[in-house]
Amino acid sequence: MNEILISSLYALGYGAVGTAIMLLGYLITDLLTPGKLHRLVWEERNPNAVLLVSANTLGAAVVVVSAILSSFSELGLGAGLLSAALFGVIGLAVMAVSFLIIDLITPTSIRAVIASADFHPATWVSATAHLSIALVVAAAIS
Repeated sequence: MNEILISSLYALGYGAVGTAIMLLGYLITDLLTPGKLHRLVWEERNPNAVLLVSANTLGAAVVVVSAILSSFSELGLGAGLLSAALFGVIGLAVMAVSFLIIDLITPTSIRAVIASADFHPATWVSATAHLSIALVVAAAIS
């Protein structure tokens, strides 16, 4: 019975850390894009913002899963949660920097494209880069 309770505590802890990292990923994306993502996605139904948020959410989830699986849980719950949180934050930072680099090297501003109400294919470049970087970070973590 104790093992079930301990495993449940681990699940709650990792679930909370994972949720916090996912929320942080959304907030970082919101800071990096013009306008408020909530308004762009849910009120204006902007397809560029929807694609970016979707890719960011999936990318952040890939990083979170890898961070949890690679955490130092064998050292105890505290070390496991701390390592998962650190790995997750590193992954989000790398994703944010890659977004800014892509915005710098592309012929048009990805930030401006995302704010536009007209769908632009360049949004796929940014979305794919988000997910690709997340996969690279996940591999680096593991």
